[in-house]
Amino acid sequence: MKSSDTRFEILIGRVLRTGVVTSIVCLAIGLPLSLAGPTPGAGVRLLNIGILFLIATPAARVVLSTIEYILERDWPFAVLTSIVLIELIIGAVAALVFHRKI
Repeated sequence: MKSSDTRFEILIGRVLRTGVVTSIVCLAIGLPLSLAGPTPGAGVRLLNIGILFLIATPAARVVLSTIEYILERDWPFAVLTSIVLIELIIGAVAALVFHRKI
């Protein structure tokens, strides 16, 4: 295993850990605020931010993997991760465009 592979795996681990911890902190603070706080707006905002981080964390991993495969000139994996990234972007855009409240 090359040292660049090890550095990349450490970077991926840090990104995933940071995303999950940030999400947990936002959710842990937002839930009590939304239930018992004088104004539930701040709590709801923190809950939304926590969920956003939880959803964005795996997407950040795909972005980093795509960049790494391109830098390594590993074209088959670069193409595959690019396809996954494009599908994630299309899904996010579709969710924003077609979002309707019931």
